[in-house]
Amino acid sequence: MFAFFIVSLSLWGCMFDFIRQHTKIMQFLLFLLIFPSFVLFGIDGYNRFLDQGETVASVDGQKINQPEWDNAHKNEVDRMRASMPNLDVKMFDSPMAKFATLEKLVKQKVLSVASDKLNLQVSDQRLASALAADPTIASLKRADGTLDMERYQGLLASQGMSPEQFESRMRVDLAMQQVLMGVSASGTSNNAMLETALNAYYEKREAQVIKFTPSEQLGQIKSSTEDLQAYYKAHSALFQSPEQASIEYVVLDMPSVLKGITLAESDLKTYYEQNQSKLSGQETRRVSHILFTIASGQATAEKDKVKQKAQGVLDELKKSPEKFASLAKQYSQDPGSANKGGDLDFFGRGAMVKPFEDVAFSLSKGQTSDLVETDFGYHIIKVTDIKSPKTVSFEASRAGIEAEVKRQEGQKKFAELAETFTNLVYEQPDSLKPAADKLKLDIVSLNDVKRDPAPVANGQPSWIKNPKFLAAIFAADAIEKKHNTQAVEVGSNTLVAARIREYQPARVRDFEAVKAQVEVLWKKEKSEQLAKQMGEQKLKAWREKPESANLPSAVTVSREKSKEWSSKLIEAVLRAPATSLPVWIGVDLGTEGYSVVKILKVDPSDAMAGDRSREKAQLTAWLSDAESAAYYDYLKDRYKATIKKTNPLEPLVIQK
Repeated sequence: MFAFFIVSLSLWGCMFDFIRQHTKIMQFLLFLLIFPSFVLFGIDGYNRFLDQGETVASVDGQKINQPEWDNAHKNEVDRMRASMPNLDVKMFDSPMAKFATLEKLVKQKVLSVASDKLNLQVSDQRLASALAADPTIASLKRADGTLDMERYQGLLASQGMSPEQFESRMRVDLAMQQVLMGVSASGTSNNAMLETALNAYYEKREAQVIKFTPSEQLGQIKSSTEDLQAYYKAHSALFQSPEQASIEYVVLDMPSVLKGITLAESDLKTYYEQNQSKLSGQETRRVSHILFTIASGQATAEKDKVKQKAQGVLDELKKSPEKFASLAKQYSQDPGSANKGGDLDFFGRGAMVKPFEDVAFSLSKGQTSDLVETDFGYHIIKVTDIKSPKTVSFEASRAGIEAEVKRQEGQKKFAELAETFTNLVYEQPDSLKPAADKLKLDIVSLNDVKRDPAPVANGQPSWIKNPKFLAAIFAADAIEKKHNTQAVEVGSNTLVAARIREYQPARVRDFEAVKAQVEVLWKKEKSEQLAKQMGEQKLKAWREKPESANLPSAVTVSREKSKEWSSKLIEAVLRAPATSLPVWIGVDLGTEGYSVVKILKVDPSDAMAGDRSREKAQLTAWLSDAESAAYYDYLKDRYKATIKKTNPLEPLVIQK
């Protein structure tokens, strides 16, 4: 543990700076990395896709397949859209975001296997606490604090689950959390360790810094044709013309299908007549009630006492109906409406439990009910107002009806034409014309289509970067025989088929065509080398004869002033041994040049002078996270977790 701390100490400064300077990036990474609950809005039908499609990962011999991955990512995006409606979900339509979802699937599977092997159990009390803390479930509570069972069951039904299935999945989820909880909770750090880390982070040093930049050396560099040709040959991969093709394509999409649909006036009127209630809205009612609650499992005798009390209030109301509001304030046990005289405001059908709703929608305005029993207790219900739906005329709703009917017809028609389109481009592979003629589609030409999907050039359709489409275009059959591609789904209700007209393989461009670019790159490389040589020479000379150095005034170098200095220079200055001052060091800044630094003074950190409890808590959390991550890596290895897809964040290898 102490060795881990020593290694991690040097990284903490960088981590503080990165988090402070890249807040938005960290928010996105947190979305990708935090282990989500897949219970309520998670993977619907987790095992439904087993043994279907390409295997993308496996854990303990259990496969995760492509459809399962696709569905999980869709659910993840839907979950984010539901929680943040203004979020641009396009940011998650990337290889990085999709790979993160796959990693989450693997993590879930690893923890699920581990919880089974460790025989972890979740008590009823733990489950109840988790359910009570779930914000989605909390939003389903009624004003009196009880759970609206109908809405609860309806929400779960929309996810294809019963309450029993949901609670079973919640137990599984909690068991998986327990796998890492024990390790993360055991992560400890003593105060001395934390003080050492914070003092190292907040330490300041006074130094004289001089920088030798590549731009200062450019005037001294003269190139020859031989130099440039040698650089060109050594770096030929930089001067490649990428593989590209000129293609023609046809698109079958919803707009092209809708063009061919003509609606009869009689169809529109039939739709209007059949959907008048939907077009006009629904009746809403304003209701007040007086609630006498019954606790779950309450004895019959106690329930009878509550009913008798409710009946007494009802009898009083029958004598003096105008007292409803005052009696509600006096007797109602609904904390949300009692102080408002029992008023529940307007609501439509489906908002209340069925016994309550049935009575509320059977009463006339101003009428009061007898006692109504629900799961919450006994209610006295009074209808105070009724809003009837306004009938919308056919002409007023015609545009919306036409759009909806056309959309419905378009969905049916697209399904029919998609099969025809797919068959035609496959059965007549040497031309797109038969498919275009039969379905009245345009054949469009497009030049400079590259295998690399990004960025999309002007005039090119956005789906041109679709990996499946590009794989089809640059397949051997399409290149060598100029055959049609298969019909590729590049978006919702969008199929594309294409064929290559001209193909140009990747090749190194002629020297003369790229000579100017070669010279720029050669001079850049040489100027960086000269800056480094100059800096190293000065460092050696000034170490031998410090009095010969002509340095600028001393400055303070610290991580708190990270915007003023490059991270390489800051880390080099703060890590340099300072037992004997002054100290001379050289810092290679890469493309930025080379710096010579004379460290004059070390200012001890005052980090612990004030309250640093927040920083201590953060460091402790990092240690805990590191312990959890290490244990999870152990579990992945133990249960042979493998991902068969390439991580898009891994560096690409350029083939020369």
